[in-house]
Amino acid sequence: EHGWFQIHAYQFSPELSTVIVETREETWRAHGLEDADHAQSIAFCENLFARYLDGAALMVNPQHLRGSAWLNFQRVLCRRWHHGRVVLIGDAAHTAHFSIGSGTKLAMEDAIALVRHTARSGDVSGELAAYQQERSLEALKLQSAARNRMRWFEDVARYVRLEPWQFTYSLLTGSQRIGHDNLRLRDPAFVIEVERRLAQREGVEAPRPPMFLPYTLRGLTLANRVVVSPMAQYMASDGLPNDWHLVHLGARATGGAGLVYTEMTCVAPDGRITPGCTGLWNEAQRDAWRRIVDFVHGASPAKICLQLGHAGRKGSTQRGWEQADHPLPSGNWPTLAPSPLPWLDGISAPPRAMNRADMDAVLAAFVRATRLAATAGFDMLELHMAHGYLLASFLSPLTNRRSDDYGGTVANRLRFPLEVCAAVRAAWPGERPLSVRLSASDWAEGGLETGELLDIARALKAAGVDILDVSTGQTVPWQQPVYGRMWQTPFADLLRGHVDIPTIAVGNIHEPDHVNTIIAAGRADLCAIARPHLAEAAWTLHAAAAQHYAGQWWPPPYESGRAQLERNLERAAQPAGPV
Repeated sequence: EHGWFQIHAYQFSPELSTVIVETREETWRAHGLEDADHAQSIAFCENLFARYLDGAALMVNPQHLRGSAWLNFQRVLCRRWHHGRVVLIGDAAHTAHFSIGSGTKLAMEDAIALVRHTARSGDVSGELAAYQQERSLEALKLQSAARNRMRWFEDVARYVRLEPWQFTYSLLTGSQRIGHDNLRLRDPAFVIEVERRLAQREGVEAPRPPMFLPYTLRGLTLANRVVVSPMAQYMASDGLPNDWHLVHLGARATGGAGLVYTEMTCVAPDGRITPGCTGLWNEAQRDAWRRIVDFVHGASPAKICLQLGHAGRKGSTQRGWEQADHPLPSGNWPTLAPSPLPWLDGISAPPRAMNRADMDAVLAAFVRATRLAATAGFDMLELHMAHGYLLASFLSPLTNRRSDDYGGTVANRLRFPLEVCAAVRAAWPGERPLSVRLSASDWAEGGLETGELLDIARALKAAGVDILDVSTGQTVPWQQPVYGRMWQTPFADLLRGHVDIPTIAVGNIHEPDHVNTIIAAGRADLCAIARPHLAEAAWTLHAAAAQHYAGQWWPPPYESGRAQLERNLERAAQPAGPV
């Protein structure tokens, strides 16, 4: 009636099970449970779950707690696990949400490690520090998985809209510790059925690994779900792409990815991050880009997306392999931002706070670049509204301190980026998709809130954006992100579920199993992969060979390499024989 209730049950003896009932706070309040005592709460839950309890009674365990039997789960993180003669293990040092069932496991492993370290030498203080160093990393990994699982259950309302088979898959893989390959080992028939249904939904006959399913946006169809993420190369001169960019992007296109992104390409000379950044403000640059686009289209089935942006206050800096984010030793240019806040206090020059004339000039530059991109033949366009660059710095309250119509409320902060988006959509051909890259979190106190993020995403969707490329952070230097594998995927999942807009997941997605799991669970529609493509341009071809997927296109001159790679991978997978 007012929301979802979930029951978590764990049998621990022939007669008894631990039972935990979970719901959102607004649902709990709507049912009047904030004023319920223990007995009333038990009666409510017995009635609610009567069909599943089969007449069994519920008991209250925390009789020692005053007031309500209902609690918020407490996530415990300790900076120091020992003091004097006291050493913490298990939940005293680190809690993990009960839904992953690892509390006892963590405590036992802590105890084993503690005994091993304290028995090793007479340096008790040193061994206790070593104990914490060893166990804190393992605890953090499980806590990260538990956080993902907790968020899944807290937001279960958006997953119940999935078809039952995909809901089950999402539930089983929600912690991001169990993936497609692991699930295949546990229940191969279920994974085969998931792949069959995914293929059926996409209108393809043969089931296949989810990463190799086609995907369509407007008039654009991609051969698979792998995206080469935009990666700054800092190799241009006066904004002009050259042979380096042709080889870099061309190799990734012939390497099998469905969609290849350019690096952030700047709409004006003073909108560059560094002197080595590519641009699109004149016809010479347009023609250089057209050469690259023509190669991608002529040599592969890949599509190519141009990412357009303006560096804002993060411009006029050294190349990434020099002193990144620091001003140039000489030849710096003035920068723009919504507010005159330098990127690095005491190091970066303060940007000029934009007036309406500045906004008009920047908007015109985006429109001009969009029209040039269309005539260059790009298949897709993305506006960079993330990572603290100009448009992103309007969106975040940490970087937008304006008191006029372009600051304050989220609607005001969104006003100028939305103007740019609408103008770009109008200038971009209607059959070609438009994407926006967003920083879904600033990872800093006082930054963008979840409700504001959803408002921004809904407004962009209404303005004609077809897909959101969901990143996070890089808004302020003092950010405190929580890293891990697929660490930004939950944000793509959030926007896809709440805004009903396609999303691209990005961030430490580095294995084919990651891509298969994200796509099959419906957490995102595409997966952008960056650094693995720097080390291996043919990452997608290698992934196809490793999964014995014959439907992946290979460049005809490379076919003999395909056969050898498949043989070598099969040989490597065989158990070692006697020496």
